[in-house]
Amino acid sequence: MIRIISNIGKSILNFIAEFGQIAIFLYRVIKYFPRIFKDRRLVLEQMVVVGTDSLPLVILIGIFTGVIAALQATMLFSKFNLIDITKPFLGSSISTAVFTELTPVLTALVIAGRVGGAIAAQIGTMKVSEQIDALEMMAIDKNRFLAMPRVFAALTMMPVLAVFSNIVALLGGYLLVAFKYDFSVYQFFDSIQQFFQMKEIMIGLSKSLLFGAVTALLGCHVGFSTEGGAEGVGKSTVRAFTLSAASIIVIDALFGYIV
Repeated sequence: MIRIISNIGKSILNFIAEFGQIAIFLYRVIKYFPRIFKDRRLVLEQMVVVGTDSLPLVILIGIFTGVIAALQATMLFSKFNLIDITKPFLGSSISTAVFTELTPVLTALVIAGRVGGAIAAQIGTMKVSEQIDALEMMAIDKNRFLAMPRVFAALTMMPVLAVFSNIVALLGGYLLVAFKYDFSVYQFFDSIQQFFQMKEIMIGLSKSLLFGAVTALLGCHVGFSTEGGAEGVGKSTVRAFTLSAASIIVIDALFGYIV
């Protein structure tokens, strides 16, 4: 029993210590944000990796996100024979779920797997192969050269990806209700227009902004902490995705409670 309590205590202390390390690391990264224009080449390279290279996958996920949202909404209403009654509100209910919850979270999870893991693997490989030590020998701050461009790129490109995901998700949702329940374009999009609130978009984009920053920050933090050669790099890749995915879910829950 004492050993169990001791292990729980050690885990809590390790969590608090790592949380503090991440907070200090965040401060060191933000400190270099005024140099973004001077280091624009590094930032633009990472924006291409996070944004442009991820766009096809995000669009694919976005389409099926809309299809799933429409499918769940129509299944619920059809269960109680309310499809005809809810037709004027169905498009709006789907768009609200898409804008505020589904596309920000699912897009962030995709980016956490694709980008967060890649960041941890890249930086982890540099760490175990002593390339980061070489940068420090040349008086190049790793936080400026490696972390800041990646964090800023994810911070700015995640909301852009969420916008594209929103657009294709609405298209996917419309296609589902059009083929399954014979909705017209006017019925679906007029419902969205009538009950649309700018707050829904702002909530989704705010979440995406935060998710992007957290994903890149954790990827860099885990990468800089990598030890143990190739095996350590593999563990860091998995750990970066795990921490990012868990953080995204926790932040989303907190958003739902606060907002």
